[in-house]
Amino acid sequence: MYFYNYLLLQPIMNKYISLVLAFSIVSTASLAQDKGVFSGNLQSNYSVFLKDSLIGAVESASPQYGKQISTAETWLFLNYDIKGFHFSARYDLFNNSNLLNPSGVFSGHGLGYWEISKSVGDLDITVGSFYDQFGSGAVFRAYENRLIGLDYAVQGVRLKYNISDNFFIKAFTGNQKGTQQNRFGGSSQTIKGVNVEKGFSFEDGMVINTGASAVNRTLDDNTMTQLVTSINNLPLENRFYPKYNVYALNGYVNASYKDFGFNGEYNYKTQEALRDLNGKFYGSNGSMVQGGINYSKGKLGKSKKAGIGANVQYRRIENFNMLSTPYANLLLNEGLITYMPSASRQASYRLLARYQAPSQPTGEQAIQAEVIYSFNKGTNLTLNYSNINDLNGEHLFTEQYAQLEHKIDAKWKGKVGLQMIDYNLAVYQGKDNKKTADVITFTPFMEVTYKANRKNSFRLESQMLNTDGDLGSFYHGILEWNSSPKFSIAISDMINTNPVRIVNTTLPDQTLHYPSFFAKYNVKTTSFTAAYIKQVEGVVCTGGICRLEPAFSGLRFTITSQF
Repeated sequence: MYFYNYLLLQPIMNKYISLVLAFSIVSTASLAQDKGVFSGNLQSNYSVFLKDSLIGAVESASPQYGKQISTAETWLFLNYDIKGFHFSARYDLFNNSNLLNPSGVFSGHGLGYWEISKSVGDLDITVGSFYDQFGSGAVFRAYENRLIGLDYAVQGVRLKYNISDNFFIKAFTGNQKGTQQNRFGGSSQTIKGVNVEKGFSFEDGMVINTGASAVNRTLDDNTMTQLVTSINNLPLENRFYPKYNVYALNGYVNASYKDFGFNGEYNYKTQEALRDLNGKFYGSNGSMVQGGINYSKGKLGKSKKAGIGANVQYRRIENFNMLSTPYANLLLNEGLITYMPSASRQASYRLLARYQAPSQPTGEQAIQAEVIYSFNKGTNLTLNYSNINDLNGEHLFTEQYAQLEHKIDAKWKGKVGLQMIDYNLAVYQGKDNKKTADVITFTPFMEVTYKANRKNSFRLESQMLNTDGDLGSFYHGILEWNSSPKFSIAISDMINTNPVRIVNTTLPDQTLHYPSFFAKYNVKTTSFTAAYIKQVEGVVCTGGICRLEPAFSGLRFTITSQF
């Protein structure tokens, strides 16, 4: 129980945590006649790195394989509510962790989040840390994505005034939470924003929700001095005048009428210092436009059991990568103020998610269309198509996807499908475009689930990715047993059945196996998981945000608890 012992044996907690706990104790004592509500949660991760030179899990990829050997991360979140006040604090721990940077090491602990909030009539007041977004998040989103080490909490003040039931205005000012090097501090740059949103309802059933936002980021003097030096080192014809302030503005609308829905958004950003894919600075304004239409209809056909849903989305981005600082590391998704998830379909199966398409903030044009047809309650057909090009028309990504899901009876259900992808490896993974063409894949897949009784079920999953590019073809199979609510066990293997070594010549020219074993045990609101994992190098996406990660070989243990 390394995780709990570490927390219990800490002789002195971070001074900020002490202050928050002391404040909570004082508040509780002074309001002893009232009973507050206390809650929280804990997550602890522990990883052991086992070197495997065959798959590239070596020290040159992640230093943990040769030095630290193991890593740990812990988050302890506490909430206390009393007399309309809400207090929150989160203790974060990183020991030799590669979570923030998959190819690096970070150690530190301290107060990762704290918040005090209160509603006074129609005014909501928050001081400390907060997560929020304006509209879809295109001009501003403060959020946490723990699976890939992202935490974009804003530390400052946020006010929200509810003018009426469907009409509000909110504003904030503060600093984005620290960078890779300063995880527990705030960035030197300040960001401010205001958002107004109003909803309308009509007697004929039409509903419209519309809003507008403005966000400002101001550079500090040290960053500006560094930026001026960088610009002065450029050739004379490429130099430009940097500015302390950049502004992002947007307007958006969401509407629904009977069986139809519509969303549209336009975003504009004033000129600022940006970096191209080679790290060179240039000055440019930016824009992003996105919109879509959807349709859904049920009770179709003679039996009135069929239904259909269709959705089309379009997005165009040009130089819209607004960051907390021009020196943020884009490869690690550092300092993101704007939120631009991948425009392609989000996949959950391992091989279907192997070639993901991270958004290209310097320039991309994307379209995605999906149709879901329900023949009846137990049979659904899904068709999806997405295509992404850069602004010069160069192809980046295409996916064609089909899936048929059918429930045979109360015990058996299954799905079969096919995915075809055309993927620009040079752009998305930074590979040498002289050594590789686009990766073209053909991936059939299937899944069968058998529910033996009320508690026990078995699931078999199988995928076969066929390609002559990148590392070649793979097969992945997984067998899973769930015994609700206590146990879950899964065993799988991902096999490099047809190895190709044009891009990565360091891997041996032989069939490679990436086996995994996973076990989970639940005790009331506490879960224990243990896993042995071998993972191939590639892009990993969660919540639409992606990054390139090296190969992994080792053990992972996790404890989560709610209280």
